[in-house]
Amino acid sequence: MTGPVAVPRHPQIEVDVDADLARALLREQHPDLADLPLHHRVHGWDNVTWRLGEHLALRFPVRAMSAPLIDREQVWLTRLAPLLPVPVPVPVRHGVPSGAGGSRYPWPWSVVPWLPGTVLAAVALEPRRACAEDLAEALAALHVPAPPDAPVNPFRGVPPATRDDVAAARLTADLPHAGALRDAWADGLAAPGRTAAPVWVHGDPHPANLLAHDGRLSGLLDFGDLCSGDPASDLATAWMSFDAAGRTRFVARTQELRAHDDATWRRARGWAAAMVPTLLAHPDEYPLLAAVGRHTAAQLAAA
Repeated sequence: MTGPVAVPRHPQIEVDVDADLARALLREQHPDLADLPLHHRVHGWDNVTWRLGEHLALRFPVRAMSAPLIDREQVWLTRLAPLLPVPVPVPVRHGVPSGAGGSRYPWPWSVVPWLPGTVLAAVALEPRRACAEDLAEALAALHVPAPPDAPVNPFRGVPPATRDDVAAARLTADLPHAGALRDAWADGLAAPGRTAAPVWVHGDPHPANLLAHDGRLSGLLDFGDLCSGDPASDLATAWMSFDAAGRTRFVARTQELRAHDDATWRRARGWAAAMVPTLLAHPDEYPLLAAVGRHTAAQLAAA
């Protein structure tokens, strides 16, 4: 998983896992891994990832609200990985809180495989098109009926109406293509809701959570938002990840495999609009995500 070496900081980070803390947790819980080199630290919204040696990575929540996301990956990814045509970072070891009452580190954490590739958000738009069918196939493979005990997520896979108060408030005039964003959200809100059974939903398949290698999709990352629900929020990646030509390929292959109705795609387009303010919220800390937000807004305005 390649990415920026610089370490941006989310403004709500509660515990910063530096090299000393990561090494101490390894020595305590996985001593056979403790002497491998730690390098290439990357901060996301909810987790920090340290590369461990050549083939592994450490995944640590950095705030309390993201700790359940690690639990979700540890419980479900082993079961879901065989369904998917691309690699996913299935935890190979589990870590637990450390110190009295979690005083050293308070949450579960994981050792996962390091997947080769470059995040799709860092790939030029024209070469990205080669990944469109691969992504369509990966999401179609995931979007199968979820069991009754599958996790739910109040932010993903839900009817747009449940997020209207938040989304509408965020779609302000200072956003790029604000009018187009508001129109897309309003249309998604007006589209008929899903009546079919809930399916597995990745929850966050934007192009910074997708890997490409040698012109193919090589990995699907960050299953912390995994849930049961409406696949429309995942299909928003059509506008987030691709230009018009790539989106045409993604939609066509998705339709071959899942034949979604027009309402699903209207909801998906609305979800893409709703994601723009979040992607643009911290441009200095997360310039790559901000670029995804600007791209998404432009694609929605042009469609």
